[in-house]
Amino acid sequence: MADALFENRRLANLYDPLNPDRSDLDAYVALAGQTGARSVLDIGCGTGTLACRLARAGNEVIAVDPAAASLSVARRKPSADRVRWIAGDVSELPPLQVDLATMTGNVAQVFSDDEDWVTALLATRRALRPGGLLAFETRDPERNAWREWTRAQTLRHLHIPEVGGLKTWVELTEVELPLVSFRATYVFESDGAVLTSDSTLRFRSRPEVEDSLTVAGFSAEDVRDAPDRPGRELVFLARTPRNDA
Repeated sequence: MADALFENRRLANLYDPLNPDRSDLDAYVALAGQTGARSVLDIGCGTGTLACRLARAGNEVIAVDPAAASLSVARRKPSADRVRWIAGDVSELPPLQVDLATMTGNVAQVFSDDEDWVTALLATRRALRPGGLLAFETRDPERNAWREWTRAQTLRHLHIPEVGGLKTWVELTEVELPLVSFRATYVFESDGAVLTSDSTLRFRSRPEVEDSLTVAGFSAEDVRDAPDRPGRELVFLARTPRNDA
């Protein structure tokens, strides 16, 4: 079940206006070009910003997400007609043989259960061709990012065209490491509606992620910094065996 931010139609329509700077995706677009990837699987594609950028660059793109409301936003974007959109979980994908798979926006942390995480990795491996590459990011738990998730530090007042005035903030609801839960609140000035979205994320250390990749049959190739968030993210590149059946 996707969080309300992605599954509720009114909230899903807010995602892009609330996150207008997607420079975090630049490194993934560059990676597709640098590796010569012709086909890309975007896992947890959300509102489809990366998928559409890759499609405009000439890639064959398959984008999967369980949130129907987010996919509805994605399908209305320029170049969306060049993307194959799939509503569902990565474990439900049809047979694929893509060159590159991505999980941006810390999608990897949504898999809070270790078994579910390994299941997702195994499904991703099946979707990749032999020697295919998986690229994903996860917040470095040593940075304690959740300490910044307070109402005082996240409160925003803004005006969004066709929506009107909006007040939004985030508050922690539980920290029981490695799990961190929080609630995002949205107050609409137009009608006074108050909507909330609850989330729980799993913070995995670098050794934990590397072990999970090994279990799923990947070889960890590199761990990088996120250029737009230096010192805050662990960006993993992992490859499937070149002789994979």
